[in-house]
Amino acid sequence: MTLAELLPSVGACGEPPLEEDLWPAGTGFAAGGDLLFAGVAMTQLAARFGTPCQLLDENEVRRRARAFQAALPEAEIAFAGKALPCRAVFRWLSAEGLSVDVCSAGELACALSAGVPAERILFHGNVKTAEDLKAAVSAGVGRIVLDSFDEIEQLGALAIAQPVLIRVIPDVDAHTHPAITTGTAGQKFGFPLGSVPRAVERVLAHPGLRLAGLHCHIGSQVRSVAAYEEAARRMSRLLRALPVRVEQLDLGGGFAAPYLPGERPFDLAGFVQRIRAAVNYECARPPKLTLEPGRSIVANAGVTLYRVITVKPGFVAVDGGMSDNPRPALYGARYTARLVGRHTRAKRRTMTVVGRHCEAGDILAADVQLPEDIHAGDLLAVPVTGAYHHALASNYNLVGRPPLIGVRDGEARTLVRRETEEDLLRRDVG
Repeated sequence: MTLAELLPSVGACGEPPLEEDLWPAGTGFAAGGDLLFAGVAMTQLAARFGTPCQLLDENEVRRRARAFQAALPEAEIAFAGKALPCRAVFRWLSAEGLSVDVCSAGELACALSAGVPAERILFHGNVKTAEDLKAAVSAGVGRIVLDSFDEIEQLGALAIAQPVLIRVIPDVDAHTHPAITTGTAGQKFGFPLGSVPRAVERVLAHPGLRLAGLHCHIGSQVRSVAAYEEAARRMSRLLRALPVRVEQLDLGGGFAAPYLPGERPFDLAGFVQRIRAAVNYECARPPKLTLEPGRSIVANAGVTLYRVITVKPGFVAVDGGMSDNPRPALYGARYTARLVGRHTRAKRRTMTVVGRHCEAGDILAADVQLPEDIHAGDLLAVPVTGAYHHALASNYNLVGRPPLIGVRDGEARTLVRRETEEDLLRRDVG
């Protein structure tokens, strides 16, 4: 049974409800306090693959990709590969008709090896090394997003008729965390508004470059539809003022995902309505739009399983931590967690789920409600871990990175295997 079908019975058995907006749509309750993830019990997944273990619901990823396409069918939807760079995910989304944007030669290699057509790849990044640019040109990527005057010259010396976009800082406040704000003045990304005419002039002067359009990205975890609307207006005016006609306007991504109970999904319908209106008003002949969702496609398709190792007053310590999720330490990201695998009628109290690493800031979920009888050996599930977990994972304390497990219709398979001690030592040749 699905989550929605089972919710009415939750209160009767004493289990806390699942927040529908946080968990994949196929999540449901099973016997003994277990949860079903895409048709497989989480306790079974933990037993088979070990913990920590990152789970990904393939159907949920595909469903969310289709939602973007249905909302704006005239636009190109390009998955922001940095959110979850994984061949299986790139393959799923390419099959759904999405393009992929990448930010390094490594992400490019991942996309190409997954079978993503080179012409449907956008190459981003505020720093592209000579190796990055050579790889992009050699592969024949569809577009390279130019970020600086130096890069114009560097790429111009390498390329032949390479389609490019110019990244613009639209000076729009996305009202998000400073560490993931990218559209205001003073950022390391792109060209300030006043520099755009000169950047266009330089691109047009290079026979190896072909100006395809403009690009902007105002930030990440953005909830404000009004901020996107203002960015669309400013970018459309810039496009209209160019000395040549270009066909493409890439408005980037950054669409927020709900992480905590009570948070709502991004208002995609409202976004589409206001973006369409803004662009159509500003441009007599509207450009081809591109959107770059990442988090909003994969975040809520993911759940991470942890094993409780020890319990102290106010703290539940698990076998993972900031090596598999540094987001709380990086910018104060907040998560919830729930006990999986046994029923309990114990009272709930406020506790903080912490990791195994040698940092006081190694916190996975602060101030969450957990049963007071929680103990070593219990299984915890943390939702909304599909984006920027696998991508940001590290080997701090020489801890191996967890596996990424794809689950679909009751079948689970390893997408990225667990890292071993042999893996960790292979590069150490001293």
